[in-house]
Amino acid sequence: MKTLQSYIGGRWIGKEGAQGLYSAVNGKLINYTHAETIDFGEAVMHARQQGVTALLALDFQQRAARLRALAKYLNEHKEQLYAISLHTGATRNDSWIDIEGGAGTLCTYASIGTNEFPSGNLVHEGPAFALGKQGNFLGTRILVPRGGIAVHINAFNFPIWGLLEKFAPTFLAGMPCIVKPATTSSYLTEALVRLIDSSGLLPQGCLQLIVGSTGDLLDRLEGQDVVTFTGSATTAAMLRLHPNLIRQSIPFNAKADSLNCAILGPDVTPDDEEFDLFVEEVAREMTTKAGQKCTAIRRAIIPTRHIDAVAERLRARLAKVTVGDPSVEGVRMGPLASKAQQADVAERLALLAVGNQVVFGELDGFSPVGEEVANGAFSAPTLVLCNNPLLNDSVHDIEAFGPVCTLMPYGELDEALTLAAKGRGSLVGTLVTRDPTVAAHAIPVAAAWHGRMLVLDREAAVECTGHGSTLPQIKHGGPGRAGGGEELGGARAVKHYLQSAAVQGSPSMLAAITGEHVRGAAVRESEIHPFRHYFEDLQIGYSLLTHRRTVVEADIVAFGCLSGDFFYMHFDEIAAKESVFGKRIAHGYFVLSAATGLFVSPAPGPVLANYGLDTLRFVKPVGIGDTIRARLTCKRKIDRQKKGANGVGQGVVTWDVEVTNQYEELVASFDILTLVAKRT
Repeated sequence: MKTLQSYIGGRWIGKEGAQGLYSAVNGKLINYTHAETIDFGEAVMHARQQGVTALLALDFQQRAARLRALAKYLNEHKEQLYAISLHTGATRNDSWIDIEGGAGTLCTYASIGTNEFPSGNLVHEGPAFALGKQGNFLGTRILVPRGGIAVHINAFNFPIWGLLEKFAPTFLAGMPCIVKPATTSSYLTEALVRLIDSSGLLPQGCLQLIVGSTGDLLDRLEGQDVVTFTGSATTAAMLRLHPNLIRQSIPFNAKADSLNCAILGPDVTPDDEEFDLFVEEVAREMTTKAGQKCTAIRRAIIPTRHIDAVAERLRARLAKVTVGDPSVEGVRMGPLASKAQQADVAERLALLAVGNQVVFGELDGFSPVGEEVANGAFSAPTLVLCNNPLLNDSVHDIEAFGPVCTLMPYGELDEALTLAAKGRGSLVGTLVTRDPTVAAHAIPVAAAWHGRMLVLDREAAVECTGHGSTLPQIKHGGPGRAGGGEELGGARAVKHYLQSAAVQGSPSMLAAITGEHVRGAAVRESEIHPFRHYFEDLQIGYSLLTHRRTVVEADIVAFGCLSGDFFYMHFDEIAAKESVFGKRIAHGYFVLSAATGLFVSPAPGPVLANYGLDTLRFVKPVGIGDTIRARLTCKRKIDRQKKGANGVGQGVVTWDVEVTNQYEELVASFDILTLVAKRT
């Protein structure tokens, strides 16, 4: 029987077997944890000396490229993981969420790194702003790598996705991590880390794996480190109070299980498509991963007049779910992750049943299919009906972490929102409604108690990923019982692992620090037009002050005829005189176009395309007879490590544009983004 190993200090540790791990499907012994004690001093030192150094030798763009390559590698070897995942009780669809969902998360963060983060290892959260009257003293904010390590403590239900969804933003932020999966399903996480190790794509020290206890690891952490936890609210509270975490003010991010709810809107009737969408959503959340999801629907809140209809349709739906060995064709729900989990769910279900009614469960024909399932950790999909949810606190406090959901009737919508809030903080809630006014009233109230809210109707259902589907672009976390933490959320998750700092100084100093042009900083003008430089040769601060152009009435008339914009401020002399400007003015977009015409170098060259415009502001009006000019300055460069169709490398350059009038007053301001070819 295989003994699992930990990956510490760049090597695999563990030969002697210790705790036995068993298949959730048939109860057979499949692995042992290792008995050898981990030297966590070595693990921490390896992460600090090897991991931090190796990661910061790369920049955001290069780390994003590694994530994309790793996702591709894992997808090419995914069947190895699917074969092992069966022992956790996961069906193919369940495993798809874990395995390919994890790889997809890597891809998403690769794109986030490519599109939202710069070259280098400093993020400028500008713009800089004046702290004095003359513009010589500015302030801004930057984000930099913390220089510490991240400890990720994960739950048993998603052994692969759980690691990758935390690892991706951590890696992108330049922080090595030490991962401790739940022991129950650690054999699948170990298989994942072995694949990652064999890929050779990651620098040494950026990922270490603990199979077993964390020992004295948390005692060895320092203020620049981060701890994240996914699991029960009880364990989260215990870890949050760890003396060293408190003493060192170490950031602690918790995502805990919660009693998430789905509310059927008062406007929905059994004849509506939304009624079936509600039933389908509840049934899917009960049976996917056998209900072992921190985002699963635990409480279904339903108008009193429809409670019987919902119960009837749910019973019919659940009766069709085949439970058994996931390797058997047609099985749609497997067992719980372990016998211990099976016992825990049974105990909590018994508590939930006190004073309530089980309207569907083990007595309704539950019989798992498969040859060796007698010793498996199977649990029947179970519906509990609570007729007095405002008075019965247990249904808002006891969570059976399995295929269990409680039906709760309500009178008016505000009563439904009160019931939702009695969960004391949830990761996600769903409102199924046809009526926008119902959503407009309910969501702002419910959002105070939820990390994410899904509004489901027939229009959204066409593309909706579902109540329990956690997307890397969307926040994952919630207040109160849900842990008060936050994961994912796109670039927000990466920034969680970066250190924020305010910086004050002169424009030139801030430009040097941020690696971006800051208005007021010295610029470098030359006889060569900035658009004539290749990407490698272009320097931040290269600038062009254009010739002048006087705006005449014919410009306004021509632009209006071309664009179809005949707004009165441009053409009605009388109305314009009575306006706040007191005269006819040029179209703002004419000023933008005219400025572009002033600074563009028309001949073919390194600038390949203009593909974006940011931060556009029209500051002062431009009237007939005003004279404008533009200053074009290289503001920011991002090397995205890409090549064009012709095989030539290219990067993205952001240009700062200031348009001024004859009085040197700023009249328009914007950034343009261009693709610029590399010399090679």
